[in-house]
Amino acid sequence: MLKPLGDRIIVKLVDMEETTKSGIVIPSKAKEKSGIAEVVAVGPGGTIDGKEVVMTVKVGDRVVCSKYSGTEVKYEDEEYTILKQSDVLAIVE
Repeated sequence: MLKPLGDRIIVKLVDMEETTKSGIVIPSKAKEKSGIAEVVAVGPGGTIDGKEVVMTVKVGDRVVCSKYSGTEVKYEDEEYTILKQSDVLAIVE
């Protein structure tokens, strides 16, 4: 498994199919990427660039990420995004 370092987290985008009012299902691959992802791994935090960073997200959280943030990685036929905790805009509850 991938293990993030420092204040980084690893997320997997959530596929969200959408149904139009007329009942047509739009698959997630046919539309723009969702900004909602599930956290699959969290770095340890600690002192980053002289500042104490406390990790507030945890594995299993659903989060909203900045649209163009992070680095996309393919690992064992799965696609993940590695990003800094500061690129997380909100936790979905």
